[in-house]
Amino acid sequence: MTHRIVIVGGGAGGLELATRLGKTLGKRGTARVLLVDANLTHIWKPLLHEVAAGSLNSSEDELNYVAQAKWNHFEFQLGRMSGLDRAQRKIQLAATYDEAGLELVPAREVPYDSLVIAVGSTTNDFGTQGAAQHCLFLDTRKQAERFHQQLLNHYLRAHAGQTDKVEQISVAIVGAGATGVELAAELHNAAHELAAYGLDRIKPENMYITLIEAGPRVLPALPERIGGPVHKTLEKLGVTVLTDAAVSEVTAEALITSSGQVIPASLKVWAAGIRAPGFLKDIDGLETNRINQLQVLPTLQTSRDENIFAFGDCAACPQPGTDRNVPPRAQAAHQQASLLAKSLKLRIEGKALPEYKYTDYGSLISLSRFSAVGNLMGNLTGSVMLEGWLARMFYVSLYRMHQMALYGAFRTAMLMLGSKIGRGTEPRLKLH
Repeated sequence: MTHRIVIVGGGAGGLELATRLGKTLGKRGTARVLLVDANLTHIWKPLLHEVAAGSLNSSEDELNYVAQAKWNHFEFQLGRMSGLDRAQRKIQLAATYDEAGLELVPAREVPYDSLVIAVGSTTNDFGTQGAAQHCLFLDTRKQAERFHQQLLNHYLRAHAGQTDKVEQISVAIVGAGATGVELAAELHNAAHELAAYGLDRIKPENMYITLIEAGPRVLPALPERIGGPVHKTLEKLGVTVLTDAAVSEVTAEALITSSGQVIPASLKVWAAGIRAPGFLKDIDGLETNRINQLQVLPTLQTSRDENIFAFGDCAACPQPGTDRNVPPRAQAAHQQASLLAKSLKLRIEGKALPEYKYTDYGSLISLSRFSAVGNLMGNLTGSVMLEGWLARMFYVSLYRMHQMALYGAFRTAMLMLGSKIGRGTEPRLKLH
């Protein structure tokens, strides 16, 4: 019987793995590769802050799972994982409904021989009072588009006004990690673009952006030599940066810090902390940690079931020689997908599996068109600090590498060419 590999989650890692396995095991008939996701299309998660600001049109940069499956010899099923039967080696998928509430795809079970869970992470609001009710999150394309529409609505209402009142908009972003920092810079750029297109009742200087961080500095997970320049650049752009300011409550009109400071905001974004999806918590006896991540061995197999693998943000993978886990970063998911593409082939052949060792190639932070800051790490160069145009080019190359893994060199080159041509015929900002 053909070995059945089921991959749950079509994010960057899961989609890259399905594509690699389809091109090798699926094409040869060595295995039947199935990708399951709750959506029909994929967009690279590190780009969601650009979708939220409107500088990226998600409809143009999305990838269709059905088409990708056909082109790369794997199968796709629409569905959201809701349960697991380890004894029978089956996963349960919840029913999918259309916008009218009618059942589109029924609940069902899917059998597997090897199961790979790559469902990513969601934002962790740490149970902060009012956060879930009054803040927007940027975990999915729909959430990013919802933020963009609310932002645009503020400008359209102001544009239609007939009074001489000075219009303004205030945006508060909780969390000065990569998402929060990049969103703040992208929104500053959006304010100038919207004014340039005639929506100038709200002047760029009247978009008040506040970035709030509970820790002592921005980009706490990255070296200080990156965080320092980023902090200075944000302040030059007019972004108010508050550190050592933990948010204790969110209301419809404002955020309140633990020190009692009130920060008024018409738009509020929570971008602090992550956790794995709640359905993973102790699912059918698998070991999970306090943020619902599946505990895995260095082979990326779950600690209590060798038939189940997990990787990316939803997995707690130990770093040998340290007391820390692999950080939840895109480069880690890419490395793990590459390893699993080899491991699953070896597993079918009955051979020993390799262990994953995280390699940090550095970090890059984009500050929209204004700047980029980061460091590259390698065996020959050590750690090299980058700023400005060069850092921006390396940042863009990360997305091109992701496209290369999915489309190959020729199609990626065509996409780059099409993007360059389209710049002259389309607005620089999505205006609807």
